[in-house]
Parts: sequence; structure tokens; C-alpha cells
Amino acid sequence: MDPRQERTNRNIINAFLKLRSQKPIEKITIRELSEIAQIHKATFYLHYHDIYELSEMLEQKVIQDILNGLTEPAMILTDISRFNEELYSLMLANESLMEILFSGSRAGMLVIQLEQKLKQYIFHRRPEWNTFKINVILTYLIHGGYHVYIQYKNTAHSKPEDLKEIMWIINQTASAILNMYTQENNG
Repeated sequence: MDPRQERTNRNIINAFLKLRSQKPIEKITIRELSEIAQIHKATFYLHYHDIYELSEMLEQKVIQDILNGLTEPAMILTDISRFNEELYSLMLANESLMEILFSGSRAGMLVIQLEQKLKQYIFHRRPEWNTFKINVILTYLIHGGYHVYIQYKNTAHSKPEDLKEIMWIINQTASAILNMYTQENNG
């Protein structure tokens, strides 16, 4: 991409994030985005089909950045505590962008997309683990961990050390169950 196209795309993204931080995605128009980005509406359409395509591209980028930051995404199956610590740190590092992109009608998409990408990665590396039982356990671990993080990250009663201790206990239990099913599929 040439520098002018990159600058225009950056302006579109910045204008979108500014608007998205102020209102729901359904209320953002191409006209107002184009005005803020200082481009013509037609220029927007050269880059994106619509606002939703732009939003989904940015959502995918955030999720990919989080997954790229994990030492080894498959460690959700072997070292759940370490996996959760890394994932928690990466989510904190991307928290402001995640709050903008995954709010309103898009709120539930983060965990759904994260689950899809993690499973895709894990089952690509370990296809024999792509069983109903392991899928259920992974869904439980991903959604459960995500919702604990969302619900308790900013509460007055939550102390990081208490949350970490509780998550450790849950992780040990889940790890034992997961090990039982992965061993079953290894032998």
C-alpha cells in the first residue's frame, strides 16, 4: 500500500474509533466518518464495504494481537493458570481498544471470536483433540474465564490476589478434567 493510502486508512480508522467511543456502531454514518477523516465518502468505499466491515477488521486485529502475544495458545490445555495470566495481561494491555470496539451490540463478540480463534489454533496443532468433550471444556474455560474477568475486574470487593487464588483453584479442577480427556485422546 502506498503512503497516501496508508495515511487515508489510518485517518478512517482513527475517525471510526473516535465516533465508536462516543456512540453505538448502528448510529455511525459514512458521511460523518468521512467528515472527521477528511475524505470523500467514495474514498471510504474504496477501503471498506461498510462500517461493519471496518469494525470487524479492527476486532479481528485486536484478537489476533492478543493471540500473537500468548507464549503458546495451546497451553490452555497444559498450563491453564499460566495461560489465564498471560491472557489477562494481554487483555489489560488492549482494554481501552476492546471497550470501544466490543461495546453495545458488539459486546458479546469478543469472547465468541476469541473462542473460535483459540480452538482453530489448538485443533490445527492437535486435531485428535477436536472432540465433543474437549470442545465443551474449552468453551467453558474460555467463556468462564472471560466472564469472570469482565465481571470482577473493576469491582470494589475484588482484590487481584483473591481473584488469582480463586482462578487457580478453578484452573486446577478444570486442568484435571481436561487432562483426563486429552489423555483419553492421546492413547
